[in-house]
Amino acid sequence: MSYVVSMVLPVPKKNLATYRRLQRHMGKVLREHGALKYTEYLADNVKPGKITSFPQAVKLKRGEVVVLAHIVYKSRAHHDSVFKKFMTDPRLADVMDPKKLPFDGRRVFWGGFKPMISL
Repeated sequence: MSYVVSMVLPVPKKNLATYRRLQRHMGKVLREHGALKYTEYLADNVKPGKITSFPQAVKLKRGEVVVLAHIVYKSRAHHDSVFKKFMTDPRLADVMDPKKLPFDGRRVFWGGFKPMISL
């Protein structure tokens, strides 16, 4: 069974084109290093909740939209191997500067998940 890393982040709507270009590049590099699949989703139906929600989790501000990303790997060990190569890839050195990101990296959250049910 596979292993999935999911990320949720706020992206200013005015930066979506820049964000897409950056993530398309980063996704291609992840795939070159072995990630099985890289998919990003733009929020379509994620209303603020009373206790918790995607907008609340990323402290969504006016003019921002929630983005959800999924990266699929063969296993946790495969993820660890791919991620190590990805983080040291010289093609990403310039774009890893937090000051150059088209979103607030402090409000991103992510985690790795192993399958529980697969139908």
